[in-house]
Amino acid sequence: MVKIEVEPVATVVGGHLHVRDDYQAGVKSIIRINEKYPLETLQGIEEFSHLLVLWHFHLARPEDIQLHARSPRGDTRWPATGTFVHCNHRRPNQLGTSTPELLDVDGRDLLVTGLDAVDGTPILDVKPYMLQFAPPPEKVRQPAWPGEMLADYWRDASERP
Repeated sequence: MVKIEVEPVATVVGGHLHVRDDYQAGVKSIIRINEKYPLETLQGIEEFSHLLVLWHFHLARPEDIQLHARSPRGDTRWPATGTFVHCNHRRPNQLGTSTPELLDVDGRDLLVTGLDAVDGTPILDVKPYMLQFAPPPEKVRQPAWPGEMLADYWRDASERP
């Protein structure tokens, strides 16, 4: 197997200070692009409403990886599913993806909301979200359990009990 090394292109500044499963909305954070990249690498990004962000679960430990079927969030109301069916830090490479809303651009700082990574998270890649790359909604299918499990995911963080 080929080993791949990547260097973060940015870091999350502010926003969520603790890892949480739900109540991700309403929190602003900054994706601060590394100074080694010229400002023109961001030219035109302000024209997009959302970004695709690939990031590393930097607070996870290698021993957190779980390569077996298990119920999401340990809740047996939902079926046991394999590692590649979960979207958490227990994956082999401990990578996460987010589609935050881009609110503003200030130099190397991308002000976003809806980024479910925490302060200090290394960002491996940033690109604009383009509808043409998303699957047509009528082609998307999924079981019922993600809708049940994630019912509060995008509730405003200020509403957290």
